[in-house]
Amino acid sequence: MSEIVTGWLQANYTELAGAILGIAYIIFSIRQNVLTWPTGLATSLLYIVIFFQARFYADMGLQFYYVFISIYGWYLWKKGKPSDHASALPVSRTSATDWFRFSVAALLLFAGISWILKYHTDSPVPFGDAATTALSIVATYMLARKMIEHWLIWVVVDLVSAGLYICKGLWPTVILFLVYTVMAIIGFREWNRELKNREL
Repeated sequence: MSEIVTGWLQANYTELAGAILGIAYIIFSIRQNVLTWPTGLATSLLYIVIFFQARFYADMGLQFYYVFISIYGWYLWKKGKPSDHASALPVSRTSATDWFRFSVAALLLFAGISWILKYHTDSPVPFGDAATTALSIVATYMLARKMIEHWLIWVVVDLVSAGLYICKGLWPTVILFLVYTVMAIIGFREWNRELKNREL
């Protein structure tokens, strides 16, 4: 039995390391700790390898975006609002204008990514992969700007992603994304509590 476990760990150490760092990333996000971003950066680098091997090409490409957005989010969270570098970036609600822009962006991203995956790759789930990738791009940008509703988008993305990863047998990642779902709900509650206290 121990040999089976040892063999499995050796074969899946990259995925396990990514899952552990991914959980740390969400914990730091909930606490609004700037370590969110270096942890997210390390997680993304590991998942570039994992998703390439599993042929989840859109998710792999998404990790390159995460590298960029991690640097952007790190800068914003350290420096505060773009117009006021002296204060910490506060949690905010997403405006109707932003929702419209994000919806258009997500639809355009979905259309482009799904077309590429369906006709130019051997992706087993082009539409599911494209949908979760498009929404993840939007949600991560919202996280960098501390828009509270990004947590609600993650609940949907994480549940759908867990289903897709079950199909590929990526069990540590399935568990990670189910944990992400629960933690996204907790994150929304925590940020909402802070926002309501500030609005009083």
